[in-house]
Amino acid sequence: MLIKEILDREEEMIAIRRDFHQHPELGFEEFRTSDRIAELLMGWGYEVHRGLGGTGVVGTLKVGSGGKRLGIRADMDALPMQEQTGLPWASQVEGKMHACGHDGHCAILLSAACYLAEKKPFNGTLHLIFQPSEEKIGGAKRMIDDGLFRLFPCDAVFGLHNFPLIPAGQFVTKPRALMASSDSLTITLEGKGGHGSMPEHCIDPTIAGASIVMALQTIVSRNIDPQDSAVVTVGSLQSGTTHNIIPHSAVLKLNMRAFKKEVREALKQRVETLVHAQAESFGVKASIEVDFGYPVTINNEAQTAFALQVARDTFGPDKVADPQEVKSMMGSEDFSFMLEEVPGCYIWLGTATGKDDYSVHHPLYQFNDACISVGATYWVRLSEAFLR
Repeated sequence: MLIKEILDREEEMIAIRRDFHQHPELGFEEFRTSDRIAELLMGWGYEVHRGLGGTGVVGTLKVGSGGKRLGIRADMDALPMQEQTGLPWASQVEGKMHACGHDGHCAILLSAACYLAEKKPFNGTLHLIFQPSEEKIGGAKRMIDDGLFRLFPCDAVFGLHNFPLIPAGQFVTKPRALMASSDSLTITLEGKGGHGSMPEHCIDPTIAGASIVMALQTIVSRNIDPQDSAVVTVGSLQSGTTHNIIPHSAVLKLNMRAFKKEVREALKQRVETLVHAQAESFGVKASIEVDFGYPVTINNEAQTAFALQVARDTFGPDKVADPQEVKSMMGSEDFSFMLEEVPGCYIWLGTATGKDDYSVHHPLYQFNDACISVGATYWVRLSEAFLR
């Protein structure tokens, strides 16, 4: 059941969300957004710390003498893409859009923050974590490296993401691996260029690259346990400039995903072995640059059971998916870095309206404002239950 006081402020929170939406900021550039968040939190009585991860904001509220400490995280950054919704509150910044709903995540947590500061319905310490740069760059790790959990120790940490392909108001998560790791590799092949009419005097990196692309397809099918899921995607193979020139070099760009740490490492090792062996067979030199991205998002079993029970108690069992029926998703999320440090749970909140529900990262995506009060009520009840 939604909290009346949160519903009473719903229009105010929608206005805040739409203001964020009109002024999207990319990762580590969330200056205006973080200023506004800090201003609101301070006005409600939170102790505010700024600067972790560059533009991160942490609002702390201590109530009573309870020793438990809870962290709740919302991400702040937008995406580098052009909005096409035509809405009155559409992005006013060329080439930038809140197409993943992080503006909504901030509004949800701010709505909860306002109520929690006013009513103080808990006994302990609450840390509200507004994180920069979830998209691609890894703001969670930056905040952790800057001392997030050393300065603001937490016994558990929770995060939420809107999901426009799940019915509005539905809560979905599962214990253990919820989302995949994501790593990128850049492979550079150096051969010997020359005229296309004289391939015998060349070492063709394009042919070597094509062979590597095909060989990489065997990793998942022949080197990974069929009961484990993994993905190796060749997103780019670039070589040459015109019809009759054999190029000197070729570049492949790969992405690898897995649900287990050991599978993640096995993918990397097998790619490196296979690439070097293939390159040697063609007489080209291969160099590999590995960009370790986000780890597997692993939900703690006890905290996941707790998070699901809060949702059931608040909204009813029909609004909570059976965790045994929830499938892990190959997408990745940098909240995983926080879950490596502190036990917790990442949960999806359905926002689908049944009409024009575009996925996140789509230029026509729209956040469902009716879900702000749903998410805020959830964070309040979770805070009350954890910090009894």
